Amino acid sequence: MAEETFITGAQNTWCPGCGNFAIEFALKNVLTGLEKDGIARENIVLVGGIGCHAKIADYLGINSFYSIHGRTFPVATGIKLANPDLHVICCAGDGDAYAEGLDHLIFAAKRNVDITAIIHDNRVYGLTTGQYTPTSYMGFKGKSTPLGSFEEPFNPMELMLCSGATYIARGYTKKMDTLQRVIREGIDHRGFSFVEVLQICATYNNMTEYYKPRMYDLEGHDPADFERACEKVREWDYNRDARIGLGVFYQVEKPTFGEHLREKESLGGKDLESAIAKILESKS
Repeated sequence: MAEETFITGAQNTWCPGCGNFAIEFALKNVLTGLEKDGIARENIVLVGGIGCHAKIADYLGINSFYSIHGRTFPVATGIKLANPDLHVICCAGDGDAYAEGLDHLIFAAKRNVDITAIIHDNRVYGLTTGQYTPTSYMGFKGKSTPLGSFEEPFNPMELMLCSGATYIARGYTKKMDTLQRVIREGIDHRGFSFVEVLQICATYNNMTEYYKPRMYDLEGHDPADFERACEKVREWDYNRDARIGLGVFYQVEKPTFGEHLREKESLGGKDLESAIAKILESKS
């Protein structure tokens, strides 16, 4: 591994032109910045799911954990609760997060778990060669929908707003400055950070020409204004021809799930660890 870049020597098997390369590059730069600011790489953990996105755990030289399909968020929650000093980053695909793992994503947001979710949203199951996902557009033709999808895509950012996420942002793999900024701010944020990253699948769903004229940077937007955030995330509903904002849509400070848990650590004069030990002894 090149110590100064965080990149491992593992052979990269992403397709040429894949948006995951840009996310890897952005994360590498963010990790480098964190280390320069005094956060040791040993205190950073990357949790991946199943899909093309998950290969990033092989390519970045930090502690990592492969979860099973859709279980990225409960694994990350457990790691953070076990060691609150760690910075826990989740990488998940749109299928991994919004289909198999949707219930876990919602509850991680609801609980305001102090982790950072980075969603690689190419709007297709790329690893299994082109099936539609919850964010695929109406009419998407793939292996599982040869006549075109009959389902409207949902808006995950709107879902995160009503689920309780305390940091909600969108990036795009062809806008590196914004992408790196929202990832770093998400990691720095205390609470559940949701970073939706629009990317292309160069092989099965190349949406470059659709995205290019519609992207714009949020300017003059107050991320503390919940109602305004609701309006901004509804500007683009994944199907209409509308402007697609990039940046931070919503941010608020609230107690985290871990903070609530630590407040309850005193159980009848005993700390949490000794209480758990006693329960385990009674089971043996």
